[in-house]
Amino acid sequence: MGAWFAMWWRTMESAHALSLACALVIGVPAVSLGLGIRIADQDARATARGNAFAATADNPSAIYYNPAGITQLYGSSLNKPLSLSIGSGGKNVVQPAAEDPADSGFRTRAGLYAITLETRVDPLAAGAPDFDIERNWQVAPTFYTTYKLPNAPLVFGLGVYAPYGFGLEYPEDSPLRSLAISGSVNYISINPVVAWQVSETFSLAAGATFNYARADLKRGILAPHDRFQFSGDGWGVGWNAGALWKPHVMHSFGVSYRSKTDINFEGSADTHFNSFTVPTPFGPFPVPGVDSSEPASAGIKFPQHVVFGYSFRPTEEWNFEFNLDWTDWDNLNTVNLRKESGDVPLPFNWEASFFYEFGVSYQFDNGLVASAGYIFSENSVPNESFNPVVPDSNRHIFSAGLGGKWERWGFDLAYQFAHGPERSIRQGSVADGNYQFDSHAVSLSVGYNF
Repeated sequence: MGAWFAMWWRTMESAHALSLACALVIGVPAVSLGLGIRIADQDARATARGNAFAATADNPSAIYYNPAGITQLYGSSLNKPLSLSIGSGGKNVVQPAAEDPADSGFRTRAGLYAITLETRVDPLAAGAPDFDIERNWQVAPTFYTTYKLPNAPLVFGLGVYAPYGFGLEYPEDSPLRSLAISGSVNYISINPVVAWQVSETFSLAAGATFNYARADLKRGILAPHDRFQFSGDGWGVGWNAGALWKPHVMHSFGVSYRSKTDINFEGSADTHFNSFTVPTPFGPFPVPGVDSSEPASAGIKFPQHVVFGYSFRPTEEWNFEFNLDWTDWDNLNTVNLRKESGDVPLPFNWEASFFYEFGVSYQFDNGLVASAGYIFSENSVPNESFNPVVPDSNRHIFSAGLGGKWERWGFDLAYQFAHGPERSIRQGSVADGNYQFDSHAVSLSVGYNF
């Protein structure tokens, strides 16, 4: 009896350790997007163009896509003509000509990106039926503003946006319950930048990112109605930079960089399951319920990424662009979940991956702009470390949109559809099965020039 009890207790400890291990996998990160958990869609005009925007970057959302682009929002302060005026004492004074109203002031842009996710799962477990992840609309807001002093080559900007995040929810009775019931990560970046117009054709920019993230999750342990819950949050600091070169009216090149960000999630790990009875040769053996909570923390390295873009404008109306967007998920290997009862190593072993982004826009005589785009998104999660809470795969992403600018106002509206072909997992685990992904998203951005 004592030996049986010891074996049962070790099993419970292992289950508890496994629940903690799955916590971080589900909660940090926990989202079914391409390229791990990155949200690349930060403006409706860029989303409509397949996010091929680093070499165009001609609205305030350039703070995210390529901060050097915000110098384009104003008339050039370089090589301005000088005027002659009479100063005190009757002396002639040379000074800059009267400022162009478009050469200074504030430019703002705010928007919403909303997406609904669907992953269809065909488990390999005997008798397990097919099922879908619950589809809920999730929203990520954005806000950008820029300011330029008259007759100055510097432009200041501030962006507030969510570069990572969202979440998902599995049915309570799914065969994957022991891996995930629900999970989400919320990540917000506050990003001040300064851009310098070095010459008429070349601009540079750099800024800091102040990042806050929170993770929440719930998963099952052994039986219906039991649960493991994890909540934690933390701050991290990083930086971003960009360059924009327009050697010719028909050609533009852009590069944008975002540094990795280390965030230490501090929170609690809570476990609950009801008491139950185990039949033994000696009669029923009552097992008491568990209701426990302990501090838990883990450090996550969110990846650096680099974007290279080329824009070709054969006429004033047409703009074609291609971007190569690289995300360094190689940085996410084994994470240690620290807790009082013992640390748990969490192997991620994700891989660096690319977005291949193509976009085109056409501007009509009435000011309307129609855009379309395509992205091929590479899978970031190898089969060996696949977990259904991040069912990443190769994705085909299509988008289209319409926008325009009138007087001081501007707007853009975009639709996006993503499809991930069926991915088969055969690793001898509960997660084995076939996974297929679809998503629908809409994006709206509105801008105003003060």
